[in-house]
Amino acid sequence: MVKMPEPSRDPLADRLAGMSTNIFSEMTQLAQRAGAINLGQGVPEIGMLDEVTEAAVTALQSGIGANQYAPVAGVELLREAVRAHQRQHYGLECEDVQITFGATEAVAAALLALVNPGDEVVVLEPFYDAYAACVQLAGARLRPVTLRAPAFAVEEDVLEQAILAAGGKAHVLVLNSPHNPTGRVLTRRELEVIAKACIEHDLTCISDEVYEHLVYDGEHIPITSLDGMAERTLTVSSIAKTFSLTGWKVGWCTGPVRLVRAVRTVKQFLTFSGGTPFQHAAAAALMLPDEQLAPLRELLRQNRDALAEGIRNAGWQPLVCAGTYFMNADVGEDATALCQELPQRCGVAAIPTAAFYADPSTGASLVRLAFCKRPETIAQAAVQLQTLHRRKWSLGWWLRRRRRHQLRPGLNPPA
Repeated sequence: MVKMPEPSRDPLADRLAGMSTNIFSEMTQLAQRAGAINLGQGVPEIGMLDEVTEAAVTALQSGIGANQYAPVAGVELLREAVRAHQRQHYGLECEDVQITFGATEAVAAALLALVNPGDEVVVLEPFYDAYAACVQLAGARLRPVTLRAPAFAVEEDVLEQAILAAGGKAHVLVLNSPHNPTGRVLTRRELEVIAKACIEHDLTCISDEVYEHLVYDGEHIPITSLDGMAERTLTVSSIAKTFSLTGWKVGWCTGPVRLVRAVRTVKQFLTFSGGTPFQHAAAAALMLPDEQLAPLRELLRQNRDALAEGIRNAGWQPLVCAGTYFMNADVGEDATALCQELPQRCGVAAIPTAAFYADPSTGASLVRLAFCKRPETIAQAAVQLQTLHRRKWSLGWWLRRRRRHQLRPGLNPPA
């Protein structure tokens, strides 16, 4: 057999440097191997509404039209539903609407449309990991604005310093509120600080608002509603979080025609269009009365409080969130190493928040846990987390007694 020559160079593009399997996949694999409760990835176990899934079935069975390519801008019924949603909830009129294959595609297409190689993109950190990946794929550089625990507040001077440090290369700011992974809901004052910076430095804002209806304390305020921001903001959302339909990948972006059309130009060469029957069902979801969303919010609020109590009983400090379905906890040690061990130690998986920082050491002692699960799942996870505290206490007790020479030499510590 003739031996074929080896490739003379690495075939991978330079833009993939440093990218690998994301933290969600890694921790999910650990959870599966250990049979652990997975509070790492935000996969909902609750909240799907029968009316929405039935609308999808109806669309699937309605004939050829609903199962073929949608217009590149999206199914018109859904585009109108998005317009009605923005009008009803926030009193906003949308110049243009683009339906996307999930909110992540909207962010990716927006960055590819608005960012040049060598540019810098201002991002609040910790950040959803896809932001960093999309910025890198666009040939740009991330310019983080750090929100520090436990308050995770936007500080005006920190934001200003980050923009100035970009040396005029920053033209886009990515905003996320309600914020993943911290669960913060930014206040009007914080949004005003960001709006002021965008206007003074002529930045376009990509505002990811996928958790807009999962707010327990405070109020979600779209930044596009603030003075001077409508003409420079792309607002991104989806049905994934509101209706617990993450697998449908139906998202959208709204904003001024020139910005939305730029997204559409890129999107047509990514997925063109997809999920046509789910777009029809998403329109039905957005048309549902607000009262049907309230039970899910209340259930998530109860889950949040139950998880916070479980975190306290584990000997950690909960950083109680105001929105999303994620809560952080300060574990007081190397959280990345701990998360590698958690599935085996107590049968619960979590995500080290360090994975969402440009400099992982900034969030070294934080873990993120998801509470979009059935109440019994949260209750069981809380019980299993408590075993960490009991074991820590037992080992400490044994060491203290050993130091006092009250145990026989060679006696093993408790398991």
